[in-house]
Amino acid sequence: MQLSRNLSLSRGRRRQRGQGMTEYIVVVALIAVAAIGIYTLFGQTLRNQTAGLALEMSGQDATAAIGNAQTNANAASTNANQRKGLDNYNLGNR
Repeated sequence: MQLSRNLSLSRGRRRQRGQGMTEYIVVVALIAVAAIGIYTLFGQTLRNQTAGLALEMSGQDATAAIGNAQTNANAASTNANQRKGLDNYNLGNR
């Protein structure tokens, strides 16, 4: 009787560990999807800003990279204000 009781407690603990791991994986997946969405929206802007920083740190003029970052930021702002649904999701994407 005691052995079967310990065995069932052990199985319950394993299920709880598995449930915790599943919840962790779901949260990590949601964070990854959100990060991909953010990067898709602001990726070009971030790349141009990073390029501008690298150029300025190396002593070069970064006016073009900064201008590109501003242009892409404006485009991201325009895209963010548009309604996106399944019917027009890819509309205006490059």
